[in-house]
Amino acid sequence: MRAIFIRHGESTGNAGVPCTDLATIELTERGHEQARQVAASWAEAPALIVTSPYTRTRQTAAPTIARFPDAPVETWPIEEFTYLQPARWNGTRSAERMPHLERYWSAADPDYCDGEGAESFGTLLRRCEAALTRLAAMPTDSLVYVFGHGQFIQAARAIVADAHLDDRAKMLGFWRKGEPPAIGNAERIEFSWAKDSWKCMAALSA
Repeated sequence: MRAIFIRHGESTGNAGVPCTDLATIELTERGHEQARQVAASWAEAPALIVTSPYTRTRQTAAPTIARFPDAPVETWPIEEFTYLQPARWNGTRSAERMPHLERYWSAADPDYCDGEGAESFGTLLRRCEAALTRLAAMPTDSLVYVFGHGQFIQAARAIVADAHLDDRAKMLGFWRKGEPPAIGNAERIEFSWAKDSWKCMAALSA
């Protein structure tokens, strides 16, 4: 089976607007245009469309859902990785969070949780593994479009490409200060399941 993971289009958060609720961040107009471009680019109808419960992901999926009205749509727990406690950090700008981000990623403790509403890196990996297991159980000829988030997709790719590494080693290679996101807005990563193993294909842009 094949699963194409799509990161949501540009959101207001990506554009630098402070937010107070990570789940309800919306797309910018550019993000909506990216979502339309993704929908227009598909060459095949999917057997299933999956979205995270977050608004920006559902908005990105909407044009694809409209294009393939016969495809079932499911919401899975593939929301973005929240590693900073929302009560302390929501509404702040990236510059304010940067010292804490540097400490968090430098420590590379996959079991550390920043507080209520956050999750550990290890928990993120287990969520990704659960989603991949669920996808692998689908019929062999299935094609699934999975609308998700950058760090979730990045973690899924690490599970497949760096299967030989433990959680801490995966975490050490996950974030680099000053580098752009590993998965861009509206970027697509294809995964294929065959002979009891996953392969990760090259990235595609909308």
